[in-house]
Amino acid sequence: MATALYSTHCRSLATSSSSSSLQPSPLSSNLAYLQRLTFSQRFLPSKVSLKSQPQTYQIPVLTQQQEGTVAAAVTPVENGTSHKQLKPDLLSVKSPEESRAEDGFEKDENESSVSITVVGASGDLAKKKIFPALFALYYEDCLPKHFTIYGYARSKMTDAELRNMVSKTLTCRIDKRENCNEKMDQFLKRCFYHSGQYDSQENFAALDKKLKEHEGGRTSNRLFYLSIPPNIFIDAVKCASLSASSGNGWTRVIVEKPFGRDSDSSAALTRSLKQYLTEDQIFRIDHYLGKELVENLSVLRFSNLIFEPLWSRQYIRNVQLIFSEDFGTEGRGGYFDHYGIIRDIMQNHLLQILALFAMETPVSLDAEDIRNEKVKVLRSMRPLRLDDMVIGQYKSHTRGGVTYPAYVDDKTVPSGSLTPTFAAAALFIDNARWDGVPFLMKAGKALHNKRAEIRVQFRHVPGNLYNRNFGTDLDRATNELVIRVQPDEAIYLKINNKVPGLGMKLDRSNLNLHYAARYFPFTLN
Repeated sequence: MATALYSTHCRSLATSSSSSSLQPSPLSSNLAYLQRLTFSQRFLPSKVSLKSQPQTYQIPVLTQQQEGTVAAAVTPVENGTSHKQLKPDLLSVKSPEESRAEDGFEKDENESSVSITVVGASGDLAKKKIFPALFALYYEDCLPKHFTIYGYARSKMTDAELRNMVSKTLTCRIDKRENCNEKMDQFLKRCFYHSGQYDSQENFAALDKKLKEHEGGRTSNRLFYLSIPPNIFIDAVKCASLSASSGNGWTRVIVEKPFGRDSDSSAALTRSLKQYLTEDQIFRIDHYLGKELVENLSVLRFSNLIFEPLWSRQYIRNVQLIFSEDFGTEGRGGYFDHYGIIRDIMQNHLLQILALFAMETPVSLDAEDIRNEKVKVLRSMRPLRLDDMVIGQYKSHTRGGVTYPAYVDDKTVPSGSLTPTFAAAALFIDNARWDGVPFLMKAGKALHNKRAEIRVQFRHVPGNLYNRNFGTDLDRATNELVIRVQPDEAIYLKINNKVPGLGMKLDRSNLNLHYAARYFPFTLN
């Protein structure tokens, strides 16, 4: 199973010819959450498509989450950060030949092209997350020379209408080295639309014809991103595989969680996908692994001598993994009620972070080596008991003078639903490093604030000389390492220190790495 783990510099990937694995990375901006999907060079064997070619492009692709992550404040880029209006020439539809001529691309049968099809392009996930993420890749020169992006959905839409829709969510986020509006115009010229049913081979065959026109006789590599509900994954994959696969390059499909509702349905989904694809063509991703602070987790631990010796039961009292949102389902209860907060957040996002946090040092940064260490952690986990869990469901509440409805008051939620919107669990890893240390997972909707963070509480200092200065509240004297994934990304260590003056008054202070301050103007979520 291809899972997303670690990223490599995008420019080295754009022309790589080896097979690859997929992985997500940072999100971006108030208008669009950015995630990078990159390919590690060793994860997959060389046979990756129906008809593999000796020379292929490794394509970084971006995706985003759909269950309500939160965004940090973004520092605007000069000349504006969003493209609200299109230039007149972008509203006209040109032939593939005219587009290639304008972009300076001559037909070369010896070169490869990449066609990225966003299946479900008219949905919120695509227009707010995926297209902005693809533009971020283009802005950072992470896409190859010859690429085309096609939106595919049931909605009737022209190329111009797609470009107008997409343009409203594009942002420039990194720096000022390129003119933002010019880059947006160039990107939008590569975006096209095809309307069709997800279960129609004829409609996908028509898409195939359009893709071939843009590919211009080059070796064609095709990537399909499924931005559609899980219940129609198989229909779309069947039609894309049978009617729109590449004839001379690779064909790959990106499937984002959830991979089924439980073990049995996940296995059934995999069996169905393998009727039309090989395992090497299927890329299953958890976009949360692309969060900047999640990616930095292994660097923090394995690249800093001061932390690795402390990363064990001898020094750590507990580890808390917290995910909270300050909004409810807001009319999207149909999807959520089928899964609930445990399946939606805890068993994927938070469990992935836990495995990365607790794993032993891998042999290398290759995806398989990291996966092997994560699997060891999961196999060492003690079965969860009901006594170690708390679940709940949010009720109607008032905040800031505004009254918000209860979960069951949402018209998209079945009447009398008992699906939990909050869950907390204490997990234990029965191995030599973590025996007896509780890993506390907490996730919920409609809570007081929105945040995602890892809190590592260290044990008290034995025989602490300064207990009397803190009174009886020993927790105040606890050192704590906080990794704030979102919003306002930061890593800080709480330490005890003396307040300046003649007395012996103690205080707690933070040794703080604040990303917005340290890496300005680089912006994240």
